Amino acid sequence: MANPDEKNIVIARLQTMPEDMSLSVGSHGTINKWELIDHVKKEDSIGELVVKVYMTNLRAFKEETVARA
Repeated sequence: MANPDEKNIVIARLQTMPEDMSLSVGSHGTINKWELIDHVKKEDSIGELVVKVYMTNLRAFKEETVARA
C-alpha cells in the first residue's frame, strides 16, 4: 500500500495531465486521467501500480539529478 504522501503526490501529478490524455494499463485497457485518479484514491491494484510507476520514475529522476550535480 502506498503511503498517503506518495498517493497525494501522484494524484496532484495526474491532475496536471491534459483532459484528453489517457494511459494504456495492460489488460485493463485505456484509462483516462479521472479514472486513474479514482483508482489511486481507491488504492486498488491499478491505483497501486500507478503510484509505484510514478514514484519509481520520480526517484530515478532525483537520483540522476543528484548524480549530475
